[in-house]
Amino acid sequence: MHNTSTSVITIERFIMEQERLHPEATGELSNLLYDLCLAAKIISRHVRRAGLTDILGGSGTINVSGDLQQKLDMFANETVRHSVQHTGRICIMASEEDREPVPVPQDKPAGKYVLLYDPLDGSANIDVNVSIGTIFSIHKRVTPKHGTAAAKDCLQPGRKQVAAGYILYGSSTMLVYTTGQGVHGFTLDPTIGEFLLSHPDIRTPDGGKYYSVNESNWNKWTPAVQHVVAAFKNGDGPVQAKNARYIGSLVADVHRNLISGGIFLYPADARNPQGKLRLLYEAAPLALVVEQAGGAATDGKRPILDVIPGELHQKTPLVIGSKADVAFATAVFGAP
Repeated sequence: MHNTSTSVITIERFIMEQERLHPEATGELSNLLYDLCLAAKIISRHVRRAGLTDILGGSGTINVSGDLQQKLDMFANETVRHSVQHTGRICIMASEEDREPVPVPQDKPAGKYVLLYDPLDGSANIDVNVSIGTIFSIHKRVTPKHGTAAAKDCLQPGRKQVAAGYILYGSSTMLVYTTGQGVHGFTLDPTIGEFLLSHPDIRTPDGGKYYSVNESNWNKWTPAVQHVVAAFKNGDGPVQAKNARYIGSLVADVHRNLISGGIFLYPADARNPQGKLRLLYEAAPLALVVEQAGGAATDGKRPILDVIPGELHQKTPLVIGSKADVAFATAVFGAP
């Protein structure tokens, strides 16, 4: 899976080669991906210096989802925004950290793309040096080109995404993305400041050896969820017993299972009857990546990519990972 070729392929060269396969491409999407690469490098640099600079700890403010914002959350949010806002490639953006969508300022050119993002997933882990990440989702604008972009541009089903991906700030910084033509991973080489192709055409195993879930919520789950997790833990019928691996950073858990095979669950529970993860900023972009790699993602009843959002910060249950494992969970959840 790793790129062992002696030739070094930068993300810029890779995207340009992909673009040549589509003569109708204007280059705007490619340039938007470059903008996100720049934001990733800046955020990665700050993450690497966490503990040395005054970037750790809470900011004292609460975001729209009721979570305490970390200083690095706010830095990452502003970094992504400033990297894309004035380029003429997007018309509106929305972030997990902002209550309302942010249109491009009226004195700036507006492009044809919409950016949705979680600037720093897993930020509760910042202070203890655990892997965190940035998740992004790109749609095409649906409102008239010369008008002001609106929330309608953001409220599109995941199936309409033209690109999605994540940046993982772990032992190395990795960018994994898809434009609907497979999934490719790039690792940041800090010595030259470039993302290099390290994981071409990622394919996730049909069944995996890991299950990832917060088992401290066991008593709040429905019997169906308890049945599924017990099957993964102990082995049951078509499911072989799996090893528990739960980092508590969504991007890190999904990335490990994407590469090694496995399933991540954040089901609804008595405390969060609608689920806890955000549909637009977390579930939908990760679902596109995992589906493009041969996996699956569901809310327990239907594919995540088919869910039509009704509000910007809509929450959803999420079951995502290897196709056979997700199919087993979905079958149990749908059983009478």
